[in-house]
Amino acid sequence: MSSIPELLRSSQTIAVVGLSGKKYRASYGVAEYMQSHGFRIIPVNPHETMVLGEKAYARLEDIPERIDIVDIFRRSEFVPPIVDSAVQIGARVIWMQEGVVHEQAAQKARAAGLEVVMDRCILKEHMRLD
Repeated sequence: MSSIPELLRSSQTIAVVGLSGKKYRASYGVAEYMQSHGFRIIPVNPHETMVLGEKAYARLEDIPERIDIVDIFRRSEFVPPIVDSAVQIGARVIWMQEGVVHEQAAQKARAAGLEVVMDRCILKEHMRLD
């Protein structure tokens, strides 16, 4: 497995599943930070049309470009179908935010060749790089 710094340095495009357009939500603040540090953010939320100036998609399968990291801001019980979608689209990394843990889904992702980061905040990990 690659280290977290290696994963972040080698990634450019992050699909944020559960990204809300509400500025007070953690997903918004994290995505805004990552965008301000040069990452391409793609919102994945069927209840949004645009977030942070980017077109939102209802599902990972609807995104017309390659995804490096699938960053999950959903409750743990919603993770397995997201992992299935990430495998299907050929994402490189599954990133489950703090408090999001699903061992079986993580095992499935690893078995399909994806890197997995679980129960970690991508913003906090990126801040450690500097």
